[in-house]
Amino acid sequence: MQRLKTLPFFVLLMGIGALAMLVPAIHALALRDFVSMRAFFYGAILFFALTVLIGLATAGTQPRSAARSQLLTLLLAFGLLPVMFAVPFQEAGRSLTFFDSWFEMVSSFTTTGATLYENAGRLQPSLHLWRATVGWMGGLLVWIMAAAIFAPMNLGGFEVRAAGGIGSLSAGGYSQIKQTAQVQDRLFRYGATLVPIYVALTFVLWVLLIIAGEVPYIALCHAMSVLSTSGISPIGGLYYAVAGFWGEVVIFAFFIFAISRLTFSRGMFGDSDARLMRDPEMRLAIGLILGTTLILFTRHYLGTIDDGGPSNIGGLFASIWGSIFTVTSFLTTTGFESHYWDGATRWSGLETPGLFLVGLSLIGGGAATTAGGVKLLRVYALARHSERELERLLHPSSVAGGGREARMIRRQGAYISWIFFMLFALSVAGTMILMSLTGVQFETSMVLTVASLSTTGPLAVVAAEAPISYSGLPNMAKAILAGAMVLGRLETLAIVALFNPEIWRK
Repeated sequence: MQRLKTLPFFVLLMGIGALAMLVPAIHALALRDFVSMRAFFYGAILFFALTVLIGLATAGTQPRSAARSQLLTLLLAFGLLPVMFAVPFQEAGRSLTFFDSWFEMVSSFTTTGATLYENAGRLQPSLHLWRATVGWMGGLLVWIMAAAIFAPMNLGGFEVRAAGGIGSLSAGGYSQIKQTAQVQDRLFRYGATLVPIYVALTFVLWVLLIIAGEVPYIALCHAMSVLSTSGISPIGGLYYAVAGFWGEVVIFAFFIFAISRLTFSRGMFGDSDARLMRDPEMRLAIGLILGTTLILFTRHYLGTIDDGGPSNIGGLFASIWGSIFTVTSFLTTTGFESHYWDGATRWSGLETPGLFLVGLSLIGGGAATTAGGVKLLRVYALARHSERELERLLHPSSVAGGGREARMIRRQGAYISWIFFMLFALSVAGTMILMSLTGVQFETSMVLTVASLSTTGPLAVVAAEAPISYSGLPNMAKAILAGAMVLGRLETLAIVALFNPEIWRK
């Protein structure tokens, strides 16, 4: 264990990725798909040997700046590891190009879930399992990097609650992570804590889906996709899932882990005395889910008044459940569409506007979770700040209460949240401009940009007037979206932090 701590974090990630290739290799062997088995088995041997050689050459290296090393490692991980993951994927696939395989792996590893193969039958089952496994590993990496890297740097949503905010990117703000040994200790300590939780939750969800009647292979892919919020499915979503309604109920219960970090990391971020129902992210998420569902239900209900009101009570409740499930799924940036999502359309005859789902995906889930988007904590900080400003219009001399943390969220937290929101908006605008240069239409580029930056790949299927196919895009557009996925996963503030002069000084 001590020798592993001397290795760079990127080398450790390479080794874990290489060993993970044995999972689809074993699965392909069980299915007697020897072509896929050999591709993944040989890939595991090749890249593990390469990892050992790089590890021997880099063991014990001491970077000049621990903060810079961590941020660059994460950038390289999401940028270069998909190249390694794409090699066996392309070799095992049927006439797949390496570029498309790389795009598929970037989408999976960033937990975006956008796929070029809308026809799920084009890929062998082991390839779908590999997509889900890569997405699952990406979600686990997000958990660990949030606790071990982003939290000490006041990034990833933690800047909202930090007194120093982004300004903590000074030498003093890195007091906990100045020494490389301390960084490795944090990674191993939080990894040892979070990995068993992540694996156990995935196993429990897998078993519950099997009990609900799902096929074990499909249940495993869906379980990994829900925990990582990647939305990857070997059957094109939940519409054709055998588990049906009860499978959706089980999945819905596990969406909570993408809404609040208190569900799996209580005390890890200095909030050991916090209660889940008092968590601002949880309360805001419940309000958004219920409010959006009520708006959609009212819209469809009003559409049936001319016909004498709803006549099918079963269809009414099915449409309500479909709205609740789908709204929660896209708020957590998972992107699973309920089997009953179209029930309201059949009930009232009105189409459900996908713009609601675009807005929910932009908001995203909780900080330090696998969800993407702006994050609920930042939206909460802006909402509280707006509330306080309205109070001051009526009572200019009033003094707000709520304790030190509430005052901090309303001031520095709201200011930094607004900065992040502006950076996110600029990222959307910049990506859309680049997409337009490739010949993609405005509405299509808007939906695909939001889907990539919020890491909600399935948004392209339900948000536009007609489903958008990733496979029909030019290669340059795919490369732009892949870069947007990495930017959305790392968040703009982490990229901006790399340009901070403090971490580049000797």
